[in-house]
Amino acid sequence: MTDLEALVRLCPPPNPPMHINWDGIDARLGMPVPEDYKALADRYGPGGFCDYLTLYHPHGPTEYVNLTGPMPARIRSYLRTDYDRGTYPVPYDPDHLFTCGVTGNGECIFWITDPATDSSRWRIAVNEARGPVWFTYDGTVTSFLISVLTGETRVPQFPAGLLDEPPTFSPSHPVLVKPQPYVAPVAHDTGALRAWARENGYDVPARGRVPAGVRQAWEDAHNH
Repeated sequence: MTDLEALVRLCPPPNPPMHINWDGIDARLGMPVPEDYKALADRYGPGGFCDYLTLYHPHGPTEYVNLTGPMPARIRSYLRTDYDRGTYPVPYDPDHLFTCGVTGNGECIFWITDPATDSSRWRIAVNEARGPVWFTYDGTVTSFLISVLTGETRVPQFPAGLLDEPPTFSPSHPVLVKPQPYVAPVAHDTGALRAWARENGYDVPARGRVPAGVRQAWEDAHNH
């Protein structure tokens, strides 16, 4: 049984497989994405495990979880600053760390991209969201998921209750925002507005700007 088959048995994916243009993804990233990850991303699509652990995906619905989005470079820049200043003891050269996932608590999951030309040998690292702790897993991201979701591997940064419920995978989808139609402001006949206001007990000046509250009352009265 392959690692992916074991993961599917442990945590069934809810959707049919995807078909991703991996040649294009590799070219865009400038590196060979691990084959196990490609099979995993094809089979599960974008989403998260146990409502906590989300792998970056080429079809991630936001820039924050998209494999080809800006986050890997942005996080590497933060790590480079820490590494150069000694703020936190980053155990690897940031040039060899590529972010491939994130947790609900803000930890990042990295590929250790060494050797650069053989992604089948890349290991996994996890940092602490707000502290110096790092954890390294000697295996692929798929085997890492299996080991974590079966309880075989305990990542110190992950919550103790992560497996209180059986492992699940929740797909993520883009949130479509329907733009609201633009409504041009209504040009009021200020003479009629002032007359209506006085008839209805509002104190309005004979000249100048009509108070906003009176304008709103006028609009409410005439839009029903």
